[in-house]
Amino acid sequence: MQLPQIRLESTNARIKLNIEKPVQEIQQPQAELSIEQPAAELNIERTPSKLTIDQTKAREDMDLKHISRRIEEAAQQGYQDWLDGLERRAQDGDELMRIENGGDAIAEQAKRNSEPPIYDFNIGWIPSANSVQISYDPGKVDIQWKQNKPIINARVNKPILNYEPGKTNVELARYASLKVDFENLKYVGINYEQKI
Repeated sequence: MQLPQIRLESTNARIKLNIEKPVQEIQQPQAELSIEQPAAELNIERTPSKLTIDQTKAREDMDLKHISRRIEEAAQQGYQDWLDGLERRAQDGDELMRIENGGDAIAEQAKRNSEPPIYDFNIGWIPSANSVQISYDPGKVDIQWKQNKPIINARVNKPILNYEPGKTNVELARYASLKVDFENLKYVGINYEQKI
């Protein structure tokens, strides 16, 4: 027995995609950096130390005097000797003036003038204690400084962007189809008739 059949044969549609990929370019320019470091300012003021040693008295004690000191002492000694001589002569004159009062004034004056004086003298080349005067000023150092901060200038450069968007083209590579086939059917009018 043959049964009527309707055979359907379909083919799916096929899509074809043409894709252009997007292109993106990024450039990052380097940042511009400027650094300046001013030098520090340093100021040093120094008062030098001072050592003073005065050995004038020690040298005088050893009879190593400066010429100006010797001249001064000689002038004072000469003036004192002159005053002492005036006094002695006045005294001798007074004694001779009163010779009538008794006494042996001429013999005493002759004895007094003929005897050398007795000098007090010790070791002459040793200076007396504390004859060397020492004074010391340590001086002073004043240091002033100023730190200068670095001068930093930085400029950031924005990135350079180039972007081309991609494209997609859609095409039908194959259309869909439907094939209908009848078997054991007869078309009559508007109906199908079956043949048995």
